[in-house]
Formats: sequence, C-alpha cells, structure tokens
Amino acid sequence: MKLSVFTVSTPDLTPEELAVAAKEAGLHGIEWRFKDVPAELASEAPSYWRNNLCSMPERGGAGEWDRFKAAADAQGLVSLSVTPYLSVGDLEATENVLVAAKHLGASYIRLAVPAYNRTRHARELFEEELAYLKEAALLCKQYGVKGLIETHHNTIASSASGTYRLVENFDPDVIGVLYDPGNMVYEGYENYRFGLELLGPYLAHVHVKNAVWRQTEAVESGSPVWSAGWQPLFEGIVPWPQVIEDLKAVGYDGYLGVEDFSGQLPSKDMLRHYADYIGRLL
Repeated sequence: MKLSVFTVSTPDLTPEELAVAAKEAGLHGIEWRFKDVPAELASEAPSYWRNNLCSMPERGGAGEWDRFKAAADAQGLVSLSVTPYLSVGDLEATENVLVAAKHLGASYIRLAVPAYNRTRHARELFEEELAYLKEAALLCKQYGVKGLIETHHNTIASSASGTYRLVENFDPDVIGVLYDPGNMVYEGYENYRFGLELLGPYLAHVHVKNAVWRQTEAVESGSPVWSAGWQPLFEGIVPWPQVIEDLKAVGYDGYLGVEDFSGQLPSKDMLRHYADYIGRLL
C-alpha cells in the first residue's frame, strides 16, 4: 500500500508547498481538491472548505491546471485523483472533472451521490443515482478515468453494503468505491472486513481519518443528545490497526489517502505524523 493526501486537509499550503511537504513526509501521491475558491473568500484565513489554498479551479482549464500537475511532477509524486463536489445528474460538470483528471494523468475522480435528509424517498434517490451512474460510467470509460463513489454519512452511500448496491452492476474497471471508515463513524458502520470482502474488485481507494461521538446535551425529555466530531488518527473510534489488517486480508494494495480534519497539528506536521503512524502499521 502507498500513501497519499487529499488536499482538502492541507488548506494553508499552496500546491507547490504541499507537494514538497508530501515528498518530505514520505508520501507517494496527491488527490487534488477540485473546487473554485470565490474571490471574496481570499481574505479569510485558510480553511478546509472555504479559502483552501490547495484547490484546483473548476473553471481554470489546462492553463491553470498545469500548475498542479507540475507541482506533483517536480517532486516525483503521482496525481492520483481530481476530487470534486458534484451534483447528481450534472453530466457537464462530471465531464469537466474528467477532462481535468485526464490532463493530470489522474486515475480517479469522485462521482456525485444524493444526500439523504428525510425529504425525499430513499428508493427515488436510489433510482436517480443509478441513472446518473449509467451516464457517468460511459464518460469515465471514454476518458479512461475511474469514477468513485465514496462511503459518506448523510448520503444513500453511507455504508459499504449500501454503496455496493449502487455499483454492483457496473464494470469495476470503470466504477469503484472510495472506502472511508472515518465517515462511517458518523453513519454507516459495518464490520470492516465484511464490508471490504463485499466490495471485492470495486474497492479502489481508502481515506484515512478518525472521529468520535460525544454527548453534547440533554433535551427536555431527558434523552441525551450525541454528536460526532473529527479526531486525530489514533484517538478516534476507527481502530486503524484492525482496518489495515483487514485491508491486507483482502489483498488491497492501493493508496491510503489522509484526510485529517482534526486540526490538531499544522499541515506539514500532520503529514509527517500520518506517514509515521500508518507506515508503522503497514
């Protein structure tokens, strides 16, 4: 297994600074955040989802995308993925991401999945997603870039088995799964090895982060209120030694991409800590 970083988790580093820091930490690849940063956010302090300095512009085109490719190439790193925030059914935006990924020589993009918030029926969302995936798969095959569905809380793909239901009838060389145990702390937990065995050839990539549940308050009825929040890699609920063991058991030999949102360490220190901690487990 090799190590990568999703640049959403390093918002204070420019692409060039990130690539140098990743190389120095011993990482092998970069997953570029694909999201425009509005001009009005530029005066804010860097943050994960707003003024992220390590974001590839959606509307930039080859001229601006070359910067990200060059940053990775200069350090001998793989541009592993171009990772956007797509809406289900938006094939024009999906194709734009594929164009960017092809330009960088990336293997993956992240595809859209419907959110689930009790306002629309689950089966309706499921059918809508399958219709989108059918068209997106054709585009992915055309561009030679695999589209990934991420296990993510508050969506119809929160668990490994739920995600498998979406991808099981597609070619695993074209559509795969981004397995994220940290997200599954919030929602979607299943025995890790069970989920990995079920995904089989659809398991394409793994994100590494951690989270924990805490009781936050008691409502008038006296029932406790719990909420989940991000934690450093070795302090949360996900037992990463067990997950690594289970990944080895199913023969996974792809990338492990850090996406640490705990904010406990500066970005460069976080990358070094990640490489040391996961490196020892491997």
